[in-house]
Amino acid sequence: MKRAWQRMLSGRRLEILNPSPLDIEIEDIAHGLSFLARWNGQTIGDYPFSVAQHSLLVENIFSTQFPKMDNQSKLFALLHDSAEYVISDMISPLKTHLGMTYETLDEKLTMAICIRFNIPTTKIKIIKKQVKLADKMAAWLEAIQLAGFSKKEADKLFGKQVSVKGFENYLSPATPFFVRKKFVNRFNELYKLKYGGIKSDDNRNDKKC
Repeated sequence: MKRAWQRMLSGRRLEILNPSPLDIEIEDIAHGLSFLARWNGQTIGDYPFSVAQHSLLVENIFSTQFPKMDNQSKLFALLHDSAEYVISDMISPLKTHLGMTYETLDEKLTMAICIRFNIPTTKIKIIKKQVKLADKMAAWLEAIQLAGFSKKEADKLFGKQVSVKGFENYLSPATPFFVRKKFVNRFNELYKLKYGGIKSDDNRNDKKC
């Protein structure tokens, strides 16, 4: 089987079909997601609304709606779409026509990312439903505020949601540089709170060529 790999800006070479946690860096994830547009770029504003912004929104909704969740759970909420830094974002109607191929790649990459950042599979199974609820609310807000959907259309696609104030700052499209920095900062905050900081061997210089 031919290998499918991509060189990252960190210097890592990630095997997409068989990803190794050792080749995953948060800076690569943040960079890729901050340049990746949600809604195929069909949103209002001077900049695309990126997957990184969506991820920050989901984590904020998750943390607000489920305040007793620990920082490890919040970290997974932030990283719930992180596989898309490699396989890109795809609107749901198209995903359903691709069968298991996209989903399989998504699951493999997500598992590798979770292993890389010490998020156990058992944790994911426990909180997946709650993260999905936050994800749907984020999509509902984005659809109405950014993508030109009526409330009725959004309710039909994502389920009726109770509009709650407080997420406005997360719905303003911004430059990739600003969003990338915000994403990394939030990751570092949650990771530090859970694990007491990045271990020295996590700041690796042995980049693969």
